[in-house]
Amino acid sequence: MSGLRYVYAVCRPFGTPLPAQLTGVAGVPPKQLAHGELVAVVGQVPEEDFAEEPLRAHLEDLDWLGATARAHQNVIDALTVVTSPLPLRLATVFLDDSGVRTMLQEREETFVRTLDRLDGRVEWGVKVYAEPPETAGQPEGSGGADARPAPAAGTAGSGRDYLRRRRNQRKESEERWQRAERFASRLHASLSGYAEDTRMHAPQNSALSGASGRNILNAAYLVPRTGSEAFVELVDRTKDDEPGLRVELTGPWAAYSFSGEDT
Repeated sequence: MSGLRYVYAVCRPFGTPLPAQLTGVAGVPPKQLAHGELVAVVGQVPEEDFAEEPLRAHLEDLDWLGATARAHQNVIDALTVVTSPLPLRLATVFLDDSGVRTMLQEREETFVRTLDRLDGRVEWGVKVYAEPPETAGQPEGSGGADARPAPAAGTAGSGRDYLRRRRNQRKESEERWQRAERFASRLHASLSGYAEDTRMHAPQNSALSGASGRNILNAAYLVPRTGSEAFVELVDRTKDDEPGLRVELTGPWAAYSFSGEDT
């Protein structure tokens, strides 16, 4: 195999073949590179794209980066069907097979310990969003069906009514977020009972993610494969318990959040 070596993941040896049509980064099918108790899943990539200087430039190209990330994830997804991989970070590249084997040897103890912990387990992601009210995206009292214009100067009665509406709006808003947070806390506690480990991620910024609503819960759960059906059923049973909230379930994924690896 000529060219540089792109490493997707480290695994225990596995006998189930990957799909014959599977291709990875640069359109090359992934291969297994065994070393001791470990297997690195690798692909050949061209130096003109993945040597240090061109790779640095490519990482600033969002289109190239997106296509590479999708190809990388396709391989990880295929691995997750047949084993419990330890994914490495995007664009982990070595000069040749010898460099990959050296990496495996130097980090063997850590890799083995992590793979033992992840064996037979997958990651599920759960997000809870509080859907915006009709006036979302506008200052309170400045639009929407319930908005009213500010009272004209000198109309004391109208001014008191306006201030009362404002207080009621603030109270309703606070109660809405409190209900959302209580629901998210209950859901997280229930799901944690099915998981061997959990990770609480920072709430997503809707302006960056494109998702509507305010992200109340953004959590990952390490769940045994044998318990995944019950985990999913619990999400399905509870996702409609609180009006105005949206629950999103993603997975099963390779256990990115639980790898313990700064790879």
